[in-house]
Amino acid sequence: MIACFDIGGSAIKGAIAYSPEDIRPVPKVATPLHDFDAFAGVIQKIAADGGADPQSLIAISIAGVVDADTGRITCANIPCVHQRRLEADLSEKLQRRVLIANDADCFALSEAVVGAGRGHRVVFGIILGTGVGGGIVIDGKIHEGAGGFAGEWGHGPVAATLAGNPPVAIPRFPCGCGQIGCVDAIGAARGMEKLHAHLHGVNLPSTDIIAAWDRGDAAAERTIDCYIDIVSGPLAMTLNVVGASIVPVGGGLANSVNLIRRLDEAVRARILRKTDKPLVIPGELKIEPGLIGAGVLGLMEAAK
Repeated sequence: MIACFDIGGSAIKGAIAYSPEDIRPVPKVATPLHDFDAFAGVIQKIAADGGADPQSLIAISIAGVVDADTGRITCANIPCVHQRRLEADLSEKLQRRVLIANDADCFALSEAVVGAGRGHRVVFGIILGTGVGGGIVIDGKIHEGAGGFAGEWGHGPVAATLAGNPPVAIPRFPCGCGQIGCVDAIGAARGMEKLHAHLHGVNLPSTDIIAAWDRGDAAAERTIDCYIDIVSGPLAMTLNVVGASIVPVGGGLANSVNLIRRLDEAVRARILRKTDKPLVIPGELKIEPGLIGAGVLGLMEAAK
């Protein structure tokens, strides 16, 4: 068994993993944001309370990017770990081996091993939620790439400035990464809301926009038409490069089966490899896919 964790800016979720199919969550704890000793202590206590061996490996999924060359993590929403060599620092503090992986990578790994990507050699798991992210799994292993940024298709100044039918001008919205015109700035839930406000002058939550679209509302249909046009092009180009045969989708927007179905149709119309089979699909693991991915990652490493 190993202890595994999914760590975000608000909570640390833990579990004890016995196998990829047997991962047992334990109660979550608020994330200590400014005290590294407290952060490490919470991880140690959760593992101990769950019955993990004191010497067993710990695997962590975290909302940050780990540079494989330097070991440093970029995780601005948890200041006490930001720019630390987190694997090394936690290993030293806890006196046990620690593995750290990006949460989108862990989502992709969980879907590849026990979810919608089973049986596929190349799986590109994507996130459409608070942000737009992704992870690549090849032959059951996370492909991190240089700097740990492989799969981050949401960033880069490539978003269309004309979209929809008939076409309408779309601003190049600023992105949290510091660039302008990223897919993330439109494709995330807040981006959909900005798009709707630009088109119609009305501020609505993304959930309300999608609900209105499902009811046949014309304004919401216009927003979704533009949204799909903007998001599907960069995703199709990414798939041409990556060569994935399945794209499980996680994040809040993946809760709309109709939205993902429409995105799938648009992407399959734009990729070079033509197929009648669904390619972009909702992820199968609706509960704690990041935690499951961390468990899978740790169990695979412990079995070596």
